[in-house]
Amino acid sequence: MSQTNLLTTTSPHVHDGDSVANVMEAVIWALMPATAMAVMIFGWTALLVILITTLSCLVTEHLFLKLRKRPSAVADRSAALTGLLLALTLPPHSPWWMCVAGGVFAILVGKQVYGGLGYNMFNPALIARVFLLISFPAQMTAWPAVNPLFSEQAYSLGDSIAIIMTGQSSAPELADAVSTATPLGQYRTETGMGKTVQDAMGGKYTGYDEVRAASGLIGGSLGETSALLLAAGGIYLLRKKVITWHIPVTMFAGCLVPATIFWTFDPAHYPDPVFHLLTGGLVIGAFYMATDMVTSPITVKGQIIFGLGCGLLTYLIRTWSGYPEGVSFAVVLMNAVVPLIDQYTRPRAYGQVA
Repeated sequence: MSQTNLLTTTSPHVHDGDSVANVMEAVIWALMPATAMAVMIFGWTALLVILITTLSCLVTEHLFLKLRKRPSAVADRSAALTGLLLALTLPPHSPWWMCVAGGVFAILVGKQVYGGLGYNMFNPALIARVFLLISFPAQMTAWPAVNPLFSEQAYSLGDSIAIIMTGQSSAPELADAVSTATPLGQYRTETGMGKTVQDAMGGKYTGYDEVRAASGLIGGSLGETSALLLAAGGIYLLRKKVITWHIPVTMFAGCLVPATIFWTFDPAHYPDPVFHLLTGGLVIGAFYMATDMVTSPITVKGQIIFGLGCGLLTYLIRTWSGYPEGVSFAVVLMNAVVPLIDQYTRPRAYGQVA
C-alpha cells in the first residue's frame, strides 16, 4: 500500500487483535472452572440446567435474527455467554420450562429489543434472572442440598432428567434430602424472627464456614459455587485485560465497607464482611456481570461510581429488603443510571465551552 493510501484510508489504522468473539470466549473460559465445580457439587441436574438455558439463548438469537433477515450472530458467542451466566444464577433443579423462559427473555427482551449486542441497556442475563425471580419465586428459591456428582446420594442421569423435565424423581427416598436454605436466606429468615446472627446460624454459622463457602460446598444457585474459582477466573480476565479493576474492586468495597461498619458496632445483628463476600453472588456479579462493557460506564470515574453503587445497593437489599440476595437487582438498577453517569463523567472535548 502506498504512503498516500495509508494516509487517506479510514480509521482505525491499528488493531490489537481483540474482537467480540474473542472477548466473549475469554469470559466463557474464565467461568469454566466454577461451572465444572457446580456440576461436581450438584450433579447432572446442574449440567442439564446449563445446557438447556444456553441452548435456549442460542436458538432464540438465531431464529429472531433469521426472522428479521439479519445474519446469525451466534458465532460471536455473546448468546452463549448470556446463557451460561443466566444458568449460573439459577437453582440446580430449575425446571426445563423456566430455563427456556429465561433464555428467551434474556435474548429477546434483554438484548434484541434494543437492537442487539451493543445497544442493550441492561445485562441480559441479570434482567432475565430478575424476571424469573419475580414471576416464579417458588421455583427460584428452591435450593437443593449439596449432592456431589459421584456420591452415594447423587441422582443418576435418568433421575436428573426426570427432575428437570417433570419435577419428580424415580427415587423418592432421595427427595426428602434435597431441600436446604442458603446461608443468606437462613440469616435473613432467622434474624427476621428476632434471633441474633449467632443463634440464627448456630455457633459461627450453621452449615457455613469460610472454607466450605470458598470452595462452594454450600447451597445456592450454580454461580454461588466456589468463590475461589470465580475469583481466579476474574483475575484471569484482569490479566488478559478483558476487564479492568475499577468495577470489581469498587463493587466489593461498596458492599464490604458498610458490612464491616455495621458488623463492628453490632455483630449480634449483622454478619461479618467475609460472610457477605463468600455467600451469594457478589463475586460472580463483580467480575462477570457488572463489568459488562455494554451496560457499564465508559470512563474510569464513571466505573468507580457504578461499582460503588452496585456494592452499596447489594448490601442494602441483602440487609433490609424482602430479598436475601441483592446482586441482580443492584446491577440492573445501576445499569439504568449508566447514561446519567456517562453524561456527568465524560470529559469535555478540547475547546468545548462548559
